[in-house]
Amino acid sequence: MITKGIRGAITVENNTEDSIKEATLELLAELCTKNKIEPSLISHAVFTLTEDLNAAFPAKFARLDFGWKDVAMICHHELNVPNSLKMCLRILLVVNVSENFVPEFVYLKGASHLRG
Repeated sequence: MITKGIRGAITVENNTEDSIKEATLELLAELCTKNKIEPSLISHAVFTLTEDLNAAFPAKFARLDFGWKDVAMICHHELNVPNSLKMCLRILLVVNVSENFVPEFVYLKGASHLRG
């Protein structure tokens, strides 16, 4: 087995706990489904939010709604680069996979133009 990163991003409707939860769960579900990721494969997860999002910690929803109680997770603010995408949640899942695994990155809603 080797370790690889899987990236994803989604825009969030509002700076509320409910909106951050909805976006987090939507993006995590898509990342895990497309890449056939089970919690036992996850080394750790990094969540970043743009500075305009601070109403909730996305890792909380992964822990409570996905049951990721044994996954190391951390939340950060994204670098505030001028003219960059606002209201954006990004996730980096670091997973243990076979050597031939090819990650499928996921970009949803307003983040779909970031990579494709």
